[in-house]
Amino acid sequence: MSEAGFSAFERYAPFIQDYIYESGWQMLRGVQNAAADAIFTTEENVLLTASTASGKTEAAFFPILTLLDEEPPSSVGALYIAPLKALINDQFERLNDLCEQAHIPVTKWHGDASQAQKRKLLRTPAGILQITPESLESLLLNKHMEIPSLFHDLRFIVIDEVHSLLRGDRGLQTFSLIERLCALAGCQPRRVGLSATIGDPEAAGRFISAGSGSGCIIPSVEGGKDVWRLSMEHFYTSGPQAGEGELASGTDVQQRTRDVALLDEPTDSAPAAADPGAGYIFEHTRGKKCLIFTNSREECEAVCQQLRQYCEARGEADRFLIHHGNLSASYRESAEEEMKDDSSLQSICATATLELGIDVGRLERAFQLDAPFTVSGFLQRMGRTGRRGDPSEMWFVMREDHQLSRAMLPELIPWYLLQGIALVQLYVEERFVEPPRLDRLPYSLLYHQTMSTLASSGEMTPAQLASRVLTLSCFARITQDDFRVLLRHLVEIDHIMVTENGGLIVGLAGERVVNNYKFYAVFQENVEYSVRSGSEELGTIVKPPPVGDKIAIAGRVWAVDELDHERHIVYCTLVKGRVPAYFGDTPGDIHTRILEKMYEVLREDSSYPYLMRHAGYRLAEARTTFDMSGMERSPLINLGGKMWVLFPWLGSYAFLALERFLKVKCGERLGLRGLTASRPYYIQFTMEASRDEFFRVVTEEAAKTFDPLDLVDEKENPVFEKYDPYVPAELVRKGFAYGVLDVDGMRARVAGWAEGHSSAVVASNDWTEALS
Repeated sequence: MSEAGFSAFERYAPFIQDYIYESGWQMLRGVQNAAADAIFTTEENVLLTASTASGKTEAAFFPILTLLDEEPPSSVGALYIAPLKALINDQFERLNDLCEQAHIPVTKWHGDASQAQKRKLLRTPAGILQITPESLESLLLNKHMEIPSLFHDLRFIVIDEVHSLLRGDRGLQTFSLIERLCALAGCQPRRVGLSATIGDPEAAGRFISAGSGSGCIIPSVEGGKDVWRLSMEHFYTSGPQAGEGELASGTDVQQRTRDVALLDEPTDSAPAAADPGAGYIFEHTRGKKCLIFTNSREECEAVCQQLRQYCEARGEADRFLIHHGNLSASYRESAEEEMKDDSSLQSICATATLELGIDVGRLERAFQLDAPFTVSGFLQRMGRTGRRGDPSEMWFVMREDHQLSRAMLPELIPWYLLQGIALVQLYVEERFVEPPRLDRLPYSLLYHQTMSTLASSGEMTPAQLASRVLTLSCFARITQDDFRVLLRHLVEIDHIMVTENGGLIVGLAGERVVNNYKFYAVFQENVEYSVRSGSEELGTIVKPPPVGDKIAIAGRVWAVDELDHERHIVYCTLVKGRVPAYFGDTPGDIHTRILEKMYEVLREDSSYPYLMRHAGYRLAEARTTFDMSGMERSPLINLGGKMWVLFPWLGSYAFLALERFLKVKCGERLGLRGLTASRPYYIQFTMEASRDEFFRVVTEEAAKTFDPLDLVDEKENPVFEKYDPYVPAELVRKGFAYGVLDVDGMRARVAGWAEGHSSAVVASNDWTEALS
C-alpha cells in the first residue's frame, strides 16, 4: 500500500484491508482517502463528488463498515437509497462480497426482491438495507409499527446518485421519508450523498442535510486529468448529407485539464437503404461492446428494431440488447448479465436506466442519439465508458429531416446539434452542471405525504397531522393556511374523513388511492398494460392497439392476439416488421444556460474538433443562416407579412413563463394571434404591431409589478405533477405560478432586450429577403 493511502488503510477494519489486498489495489484513490477522513474524524453529513467509476461506493462504505464492525448496531446500521432497482441489484453483489467475511448481512428491498429475505430482516434487523425511495415509502406506510425496531440504531444513510434527486418531487420525497423515518425510529444517522455530477455542491450539501441538525462536509478530491474521446456527427434521415463530397479536416484539442480527441473518420458504409444515423451506429458497434443511449423509450425501441433488422439483412447474428423502464425485470436483468461478460461483443440500446452506476462490464464506446436534456445526463452517459484505465468515449449521432424549400427560418436551425455542442462546451469551458432546483411549492407532494402519514399513523387531529407534515424541510415554504385549504378540500372529496371526535382518517376515496401500489411513487405514470407472450412477461405499454394490430416492445414487433382491459393485459405473438412504440410523454427540463450557450455557438466562429464532416458543414450552414437572417442582431425576426418568430434563448420554465406573459400581458396591445411554441427553442405568431412596438410593449409590461398568478387563468387547472388532480385548484395554480414558471428569469431576459434593442439594426424586415 502506497504512502498516499496509508493512514486510511490502517484505519480500516482488517476484513476491508484483506478485501483491498485480494482485489489487487496498489493504492487508495483520492476520493477514498477524502471520504475516510470525513467519516472517521467528524460527525457531520458528507457529500462525495467524484467522477464516474472513481470508487465512491467503496469510499463511503469502507469507513462505514469499519465503524459498524467496531461497534455493531442493534438494528439496521446503514440504509442505502438508490434511484433504480437495477442499481441496487448491482451494488448488492459488490457489498455482499465485501461484507461476507465480517458477517454483516446485506438485504435488498424493492418490488423484485425476495420476500423471504425481507421477512428475515424484519425478524432480525441488522446490517445494511438497500432500498428505492418508493419501497421506503411502502415500508413506512405498511410496516409503520416495525420502523423503531428496524432502525432505532441506524448510524448512516447513503444516498447514491444524489444528483438525480435534486430537481424534482422524487428527491423531495426521498428526504421527507428520511426525516419521517428518523422521527419514528428516534435515530440520528449521518447522511452520505454520492454523485459524479453536482453543479452546486454547497447547495446540494444543504439539501442533503436539511432537517438533520448537522452540516455537510464536501471533501476536496483531486480528480486528476481525465481524457475523453468524443465525436459528433450529423445525419439527414435521407438524401444527400451536409457537405457531401467536400473534404474535412480535424485536429486534437486540449482545453483546461481535459483532452477531447477527435475520433478516426470512419470509412465503412451502412447497410443499403438504411437510415443513415442508425446505419452509422450499426457499422461502428461491430466487434465492440457499446451502449446506445436514447432520450425516450420509444426511440430506444425504434433504434433496436432497426439495428436487429440490419443484422438480419446482413446475415449476422443478432448483437443488440435492449434496456428501459417498461421492460420486465427478467428482460432487464438478463441484458445486464449478458453485458457483464467481458468477452461479449454485444451492444445495448438503453435510456436513463443505464445512465447511472450499474456495472455492465467493460464498455468500449457509448453512442448518444440526438442531444440529452442536461449536462448532468451527458456526463453520466459519457462516464459509463472509459473504466479500468481506458479513456471515456462517446459518439453523438444527431439526426434531422431535410427541410422543404419553403421551410420557415426556425426549421432551418439544427437544434439538437447545437444543444449537443452546448452541453459539451459548457462543461469543458466552465465545468457547468445544472444546480439543484429547490424553490418550488410542492403541493402534489404535500398531498402525497399527508395521505401517507395519515394512512400509516391512523386517526390524528389536524394539529397533529400538521406538526408531522409541515415540519418536513421540503414544505418550509408552505403556510398553515395553504395546508388548511388542502385538508378542507380532501374532506370534501372524501380522501379524508372527519371522525365523531374531530379527528382525521383516510376516507373511502382516499383509500382507493393509497391502497394502490402505484401510490408509493410521486413521479407521473401512465395507465399501463402488461404485455405477455405465452408465459413470458415482456414488459408494459400504454394505449394498446386493437386486436390484430402490432406493438413494439423488447426491441421486437408483436401482433396483438387478445386484450384484457379489466386486468390490463395484452397477449401477443412475435412477428416481423417495424412499428413505433409509445410509453407516454417524457418532457425535458433544459436549463437556460444551455440555450444561451447554443446562441453563443451560432454567434461565434470557433471550431470544435470533435465535429465530424457532416456536423461541421451543418454547423457552418446554421451559422450562415443565423448571420444572414439577423438573429444575432435581434431575437425577433419577421417571417414575411405579419408573421414573426421570437428566439428567447431561455430554459424550459422561463420559456413557459414568457409564452404566458406574451399572451396574457402583451397579446391585446400587440395584436398577437396564433401563438405556437416549439419549447424551449422558439415562439411563432402573427402580430399587428411593428418590431419597435413589440420591444416597447414587452419591456413596459415586464417592468410593471404583477403577480405570477396573473399568468394563470382563474378557471385554469394546470396539472403538472402526479397528485395535482387531488389538490384544490387554487393551490395547483399557486404552485404552478410560483414553483414552475420562472418569472424572474423571463423578466431578466426581457430587460436585456430593452437594453440591446436600441442598437439592434436588422438588415431587412423580411428574413427571406435577407437570405436572398
